[in-house]
This record gives sequence, structure tokens and C-alpha cells, in this order.
Amino acid sequence: MIGLMISIVLFNLVAFTVNKRLTKNQIVHISMFTIAFQVLTDLIIGKKYDGYWYFEKGVEWRDLLALYIVIPPVNIMFLNFYPFDQRLYKHLLYILFWTIAITLYEAVILLPEPWGYFNQGWWHLWYSALLYPFLLIIVLLYYKWILKLEKSANS
Repeated sequence: MIGLMISIVLFNLVAFTVNKRLTKNQIVHISMFTIAFQVLTDLIIGKKYDGYWYFEKGVEWRDLLALYIVIPPVNIMFLNFYPFDQRLYKHLLYILFWTIAITLYEAVILLPEPWGYFNQGWWHLWYSALLYPFLLIIVLLYYKWILKLEKSANS
């Protein structure tokens, strides 16, 4: 639980103190999308197929901390620093950087409690490493869609 608490404080502190790009509206949209998408993923891979779980198998109240308070600020940081005005290779390098960082974080939270809180069944770390670029791109596309909606609403 120590690792989870450190993550909550650190990720939220960084996400909300360095944010210069996202409006409050965009933060709410990204957070809600992140939570819904993560819950759906965890429900299928984690709960239905026992691929992975937080703390112990089954549903626990403390699982909600990871879902609701740890993951959304990561996406806020990802979008805040995204190199929108740069060349394609910088976009790819940025996504690669975040994929490596998130995979390393996942490796740390696989440590035994009290530092770790994530457990794997048949799921492996390299599955995550392969999946993260796609998930980051989905978050990016969702953010761009929000921007279009906001622009059309203001027109």
C-alpha cells in the first residue's frame, strides 16, 4: 500500500502543478474516459480471465484508488507534455518514452506489498509494453476529439 500512496501523491502533485495545456473541462473528460476505459479493461482481462489484479483477486475497495486516483493523472501528464507541434518522429519518440516509463512503473508495482500492489496471473509485463502505445494513442485521439467538440461548441 506504500507504493500506491506514494504514486497517488506524486502523480497528482505533478499532474496538477505542471499542467499548462489542459482546461478543467478537458481534465474531467480525460479522467472520466480513463476511468471508464480502465474499468472496462480490468473487468475483461482482470476479473473475467484472471489476467491480473490489484492487491488480491476479486473486487476490493482499495482497487478503486488505483483506478480513480493513480491512472487519470498519468494521462493528464502525457497530454500536457505531448509535442503536438513537432514532427512525427518526435511524436513516436514521446510515445516510446511513455511506454517505457509506464512499463517500468508496472514492474515496480509488481514488487511484493507494501511497495507493490499489482499481481499477474497469465498476463506478462511484455504484453503491457506492447499494448501501452495503442492505449496512449487512444487517449491522444480522444483528447483531439474533445478539442474538436469544444471548437464546434464555441463556433
